[in-house]
Amino acid sequence: MTNRLLQLEAAGQSVWLDYLNRQILADGELKRLIAEDGLKGVTSNPSIFEKAIVESRDYVEALEAFRAQGDPGPSQVYEHLAIADIQVAADLLLPVFDATGGRDGYVSLECSPYLANDTTGTIAEAKRLRRAVDRPNLMVKVPATRAGISAVHALAGQGLSINVTLLFALSAYQQVAEAYIGGLEEFQRGGGDVSKVAGVASFFVSRIDVAVDRRLDQLGDKSLADRLRGKAAIANAKLAYAAYQATFAGSRWTRLASAGARTQRLLWASTGTKNPGYKDTKYVEALVGRDTVDTIAPSTMDAFRDHGMVTPDAVEEDVAGARAILLALEAGGVFLEQITEELVADGVSQFTEAFDKLFSHIARRVDKG
Repeated sequence: MTNRLLQLEAAGQSVWLDYLNRQILADGELKRLIAEDGLKGVTSNPSIFEKAIVESRDYVEALEAFRAQGDPGPSQVYEHLAIADIQVAADLLLPVFDATGGRDGYVSLECSPYLANDTTGTIAEAKRLRRAVDRPNLMVKVPATRAGISAVHALAGQGLSINVTLLFALSAYQQVAEAYIGGLEEFQRGGGDVSKVAGVASFFVSRIDVAVDRRLDQLGDKSLADRLRGKAAIANAKLAYAAYQATFAGSRWTRLASAGARTQRLLWASTGTKNPGYKDTKYVEALVGRDTVDTIAPSTMDAFRDHGMVTPDAVEEDVAGARAILLALEAGGVFLEQITEELVADGVSQFTEAFDKLFSHIARRVDKG
């Protein structure tokens, strides 16, 4: 039977893994996913590293070594552990990076969430992380806050490959695409080779349905709720893809493309279903599309490999209907722009809390006192 994950590749979509820890590097699981499932990349975030380090014993020996050497501080210990994992994953994915000419094969490492609203700090952090990891296939993750979007422009303008994360709103996506294109133009004017820069815009999916469904249930209009429940996220993503196609088809982009520039692909994030009433492969199936990335958590990847359905160009189906869904939500009193603003703030807060918990755990493990 054909591997369903490989069918996504045949439909023009790259599958990345939304997960990283030391075990899958050591036991050969990541290598197997690359060889057998056509895995093209890996994403990490503060919550992923917090769970990996706090909830497993994979890092006990390394933490004990820091305890014996003296405490350099929790943030430095975290970076040592995270960068070591990122480097191993990057090395495993380097053949993919080479084979795709730098289009795929990336590992993403996030800037500190404490800097989410600090443009200058984010720029400095991204450049420092790139130097520390020292791998050509690193993507530094920057959140789509106002400060983060400004940092994306500056970083692309210096030739860094950036994964813009915590994207929920169409308006924010358009700003992110503009920041990427403007940055590439700046890089080109300075003599940079734009063909060496890559980027993805991580557009979050299932979290939108969780928030919208909750609002629908609070309205008390059962008919409206039944008609629109579970539809906002996919509709929002379809309109984002339509915006992507329009943005990267104009004369401004054509000038960059003629110099070898790569589009900033949409990356579907949070594609595991959080509502047990929805099919566990719902979002992956609905967002199959050419020139996109889907970063998938292990459980959803297993489910899709087992029973996922691939419809080529599914993300392009019924865009008018997607627009109608969002208009109906607004007419019913559910304002997506407000919800998405809250989701960005909540995402930054969750990542900050993960860092707080992680640093507290490291301090306890390493502190000699």
